[in-house]
Amino acid sequence: MTAAVLFGAFAILLLLSVPIGISLGIATLITIIYSGSLPLEFLAKELVTSLDSFPLMAVPFFILAGEIMGKGGISDRLFRVANSLVGNKTGGFAIATIITCMFFAAISGSGPATVAAIGGIMIPVMVREGYDKRFATAVVAAAGSLGVIIPPSIPMVMYGVVGSVSIGDMFIAGIIPGILVGVALIIYTYFYSRKKGYTGSGQKTSLSNIAKAVWEAKWALLIPIIILGGIYGGVFTPTEAAVIAVVYGLVAGMLLYRELKLKDLPKVIIDSALTTATVLIIVGTATAFGRLLTIEQIPNQVAEAMLAVSENPIVLILLITLLLLIVGCFMDTIAAIIILTPILLPIAINLGYDPVHFGIIMVLNLAIGFITPPLGVNLFVGSGISGLSIEALSKAIVPFFIAMVLTLLIVVFVPQLSLFFLR
Repeated sequence: MTAAVLFGAFAILLLLSVPIGISLGIATLITIIYSGSLPLEFLAKELVTSLDSFPLMAVPFFILAGEIMGKGGISDRLFRVANSLVGNKTGGFAIATIITCMFFAAISGSGPATVAAIGGIMIPVMVREGYDKRFATAVVAAAGSLGVIIPPSIPMVMYGVVGSVSIGDMFIAGIIPGILVGVALIIYTYFYSRKKGYTGSGQKTSLSNIAKAVWEAKWALLIPIIILGGIYGGVFTPTEAAVIAVVYGLVAGMLLYRELKLKDLPKVIIDSALTTATVLIIVGTATAFGRLLTIEQIPNQVAEAMLAVSENPIVLILLITLLLLIVGCFMDTIAAIIILTPILLPIAINLGYDPVHFGIIMVLNLAIGFITPPLGVNLFVGSGISGLSIEALSKAIVPFFIAMVLTLLIVVFVPQLSLFFLR
């Protein structure tokens, strides 16, 4: 009955369009009052103690780094590199957009930030080049999901904190799956562009053009190398890497590229502070929600119910995958990770899944939620840039959704793709 009150209150609040962080907190409070087994101070205590974490400090710093780099001329230079490589191919601008999102994902750690930074530049360019606006926006929205798959990734940080898994290992494990998702999106984009007659720029690919674009973007291209190389080389922790990313972004934007002005910094800091506040409210209330689930033995009940359905590992992992895909449609990624990791990780370990590999499965599943309504954050960002309705964009995104789900299933059943660099 306690579980029914908790989830029932949460569902009703979501239907009333109460923000998810507030919904989690109110549902937790209602359940505490109903059960009477915990003091009312439990919620306040969890809000404070859940944020008292050194690894969690990486989240606000990665958010700030993404804002700085988005305003510092880095996204434009990354596109020039991608365009110099594939711009003259069929669907060249769309493919270059996906590659640019892959580059930017290795900097921002956020899906919506990637859509905002790249979409603002590339959607108008693709439309001007004759691409259908729905397709152009869908390309950016889908590729923006790579922001949380290719490391560094804020959801990977959260999974590492909640699941007591190495964040550095999570970052390394996300490289190959992230590239695979990008390749899947490129393959569909190429065939669709060929069908629609979307030609390339007409400019011949030359080593001199590629070298020039790479040289102009060298400071931007160094960022993921410094971050991931430093973490994997043991030079600094993921939290320290986030701070380094902020400092490097300031130096690159203000001194090297000189596109980030001193007058821009207040807005950059305010935007990142607002995003950070939203995320941390969700982290605090979701942690209290998840802790209450544990106290009430709900994770054990869920595990027993799933094992009662089948003991076949393939059936169970497919059920978990389906559950995560559905949850991603309705719940914020960070909240879902905090609440579901304590429930699903023990089941996955009993099935023989490596905790790091399962973390990648969770992140991939929930990343698809960025492009699935009704939550679909990337859809709302893309819609805001292009002016398309969510309904029109949701239809255009379906083929990209299928491509991402197929790639997800490959990653689920081929763990070596995630663990290759960790063995």
